[in-house]
Amino acid sequence: MTGAPLRWERREPPLEPVAVLALGDAVPALAAATRSRLAAGHRLAVAADGTALLVLGEARDLPWADGARYLGVDGGVLVPTTARPLPAAALWRAALGAADGQVCVLVPGHALVGDRPVTGCDPAGLDSLVGPGATERRAEYVRER
Repeated sequence: MTGAPLRWERREPPLEPVAVLALGDAVPALAAATRSRLAAGHRLAVAADGTALLVLGEARDLPWADGARYLGVDGGVLVPTTARPLPAAALWRAALGAADGQVCVLVPGHALVGDRPVTGCDPAGLDSLVGPGATERRAEYVRER
């Protein structure tokens, strides 16, 4: 796909949400909402690093927070529910090198590829992403990598 720039067009109707993604400053709020959902017994799969939080689950179980984006599946790629990538999402999955079984996320300005998280994480596992100092801890994590 050398030379093929990523473009986005509006998608109608929107995709069914299967995930929600927060980046940067939106991570603590989504982490708090996810922790509450997990504590209430919702079945969610969670992946996080210092700057991103991805939550997968049934649409009715997904948490919400300001700044987060709902994602749906297009060609094996998680993309914003209201946007369609051009060229086709499946081509981007291949170009990003996502292997079978890996999660591939494509949103404007970001692409993420990683192992699929396991459903049923411990809500306490999100504590480091929530509350006072969360932004500073994320910045330290990024500097350490």
